[in-house]
Amino acid sequence: MTEHVITVTEELVKPIADEMNLELVDVEFTQEGNNFFLRVYIDSPRGVDIEECGVVSEKLSEQLDKQDPIEQPYFLEVSSPGAERPLKKPSDFEKVVGKQIYMTTYEKIDGEKSFEGKLVNFDGETVVVEQKVKTRTITVEVPYDKVASARLAVVF
Repeated sequence: MTEHVITVTEELVKPIADEMNLELVDVEFTQEGNNFFLRVYIDSPRGVDIEECGVVSEKLSEQLDKQDPIEQPYFLEVSSPGAERPLKKPSDFEKVVGKQIYMTTYEKIDGEKSFEGKLVNFDGETVVVEQKVKTRTITVEVPYDKVASARLAVVF
C-alpha cells in the first residue's frame, strides 16, 4: 500500500516539478498516531520558497484527487528537504562531493556503522569519506550497496 502511494505520487509530481525547474527529492507516506501524511520534498540549486511549495501542492492535490490512490484521509505537505537533506540516489551523492555528510551502513565497515565527514569521492559504487578521529584524518571507503541512510551534515 505505502509503496503504491509513493510510486503514484512520484509519477504525478515529477512532471510538475520538471515544469517548474525543481527537483523531486523524496516522497514519504507515513502514519503518525491516527493521521496519515503524504510528504513531498522538492528543491533546486537556489532553494525553494513557500510560493513554489504552494503551487506544487495545489497542482499535485488536483492530480491526486483525479487518481485517488489513497483510501484514507491524509494531510499533504510539500516542502524543502532542509539543510540536512537526505541523499537517496547516486545522483544525490554526486552533487554533494566536497560537502559534509552523515551516513549509516547496514553492516560494520572498519568496525563502525556510522560515519560523518567530508564526501571526497563517489564513483557510483564506492562512497569515500574523510573523517576526523581525534587529531587525525582517516579515509573510509564504503560500498554504495552497504549504505543504509545518508544526509548532508550541518557543520557549526
